[in-house]
Amino acid sequence: MISKKSRSEVRVKKHRRLRNRISGTASTPRLAVFRSNNHMYAQIIDDVAQHTLVSASTVQKDVKAELEKTNDVAAAKYLGTVIAKRALEKGITTVVFDRGGYIYQGKVQALAEAAREAGLNF
Repeated sequence: MISKKSRSEVRVKKHRRLRNRISGTASTPRLAVFRSNNHMYAQIIDDVAQHTLVSASTVQKDVKAELEKTNDVAAAKYLGTVIAKRALEKGITTVVFDRGGYIYQGKVQALAEAAREAGLNF
C-alpha cells in the first residue's frame, strides 16, 4: 500500500532543497516567507551572521489593526509593503526571495509583488 506524504512534509523537503541554492549575506539578505492557516510571517535574514535584520507578521498589533482578515491575499499584499518599508528604513534595498517551499502563486506571489512595488529589488 502506498502511503502519501503530508503537504507540510513535502513543503519542508522543497524548502530544504531551495535553501541549498539560496543564502542571504550582509549585502543581499534573504527575504523568508512563512504561511500558516491563520497568519503570514516575513523576515529578512543575514545567514552569514545568523541574524534577523527585519521582520513583520500579521500577528503584530500595528499590522493586524489595518487588516480585516489575516489570512487572505489582501493581508499578504499589505505585509509585503510593510516588510519593504521596514527594510528600506534599515538601508536594505536588495534581497534574495525565499518562498519557503510554497508555490509562487496566491498569497506568496502577492507578498512578493507588493514588496517589489514598495521598493525592494529581487
